Amino acid sequence: MKRLPIAVVALCAGLAHGEAATLRPNTTLHASTVRLSDLFDGVDAKADRVLGPGPGPGGRIVVEAAQLGAIARQFGVDWRPASSADRAVLERIGRPLRRDDVMEAVRSALMAAGASADCDVDVAGFTPPLVPVEAVPRPVVSDLDYDASVGRFSAMLSVTGDGMEPLHLRIDGRVDDTIEVPVAATRLLAGGLLRPDDVRMARVRTTVIRGDVLRNPSDAVGMQTKRQIGSGQPLFTNELTHPSIVVKGATVLMVLDSPGIALTGQGQAMEAGAIGERIRVLNPSSHAVVEAEVIGPDRVRVAPSAAAMMVSAR
Repeated sequence: MKRLPIAVVALCAGLAHGEAATLRPNTTLHASTVRLSDLFDGVDAKADRVLGPGPGPGGRIVVEAAQLGAIARQFGVDWRPASSADRAVLERIGRPLRRDDVMEAVRSALMAAGASADCDVDVAGFTPPLVPVEAVPRPVVSDLDYDASVGRFSAMLSVTGDGMEPLHLRIDGRVDDTIEVPVAATRLLAGGLLRPDDVRMARVRTTVIRGDVLRNPSDAVGMQTKRQIGSGQPLFTNELTHPSIVVKGATVLMVLDSPGIALTGQGQAMEAGAIGERIRVLNPSSHAVVEAEVIGPDRVRVAPSAAAMMVSAR
């Protein structure tokens, strides 16, 4: 049990007789120190005499009869314990420091270190400390060590304010930074063509960006989805394609442009393809399969190495 230290104070010469006083069995403290008036009533002349430090917020001190009697004698208070059961309980009410205030201080420090304004911050295992009810605490973060590549940080949290002793806590946690990118406004089905109202801008965590994403909503409009995309999900370039302008099984015009030779011929598309994509095309005459680039509706360009097949096709 914590004991109250007794201040050694010389009595004034004029205080030959003690003052009539009564014990205060329960006292709620509103300061960081214990005064004589917190233990006894009727000690007006010496009420502000400081006896020692009080308990921290949420703590208590129990002063037993023997110590109460010693304090009364030292300060000339006319009081004696009636029995060994006499005691005084000093309590100091505390309240948890507002977590939002802590997070605001942490976020400000992280933003100064390069994190985005709306990054997601998680302080691992943090329990807000108790502060005095009457205090106006001011949390400040210092000694910040922030590694953006792994999204981790550690720092010193200092809490100061009138009516309270300074607090210093070491904290660490995780930072999920965010980036603004185009995302699906609703659930998008595979094979659908994107319209302007299918796409919106939103901030997402950088940790979910695992590949190239579109940066401008206009780049997505008119594109075709390769698979289903959930609402709010970023639009990755490998999940979108230009609409197919060559249908599987369609008759296509094969074009070969090479120095000294220009050939055309008909072929059959063995797979669908969009502009710029490479698909397999069957030469019906030679039954050879060549790889060709889609250059327009039912038009493909073959590589010069396929010239012999092109001649056969022609």
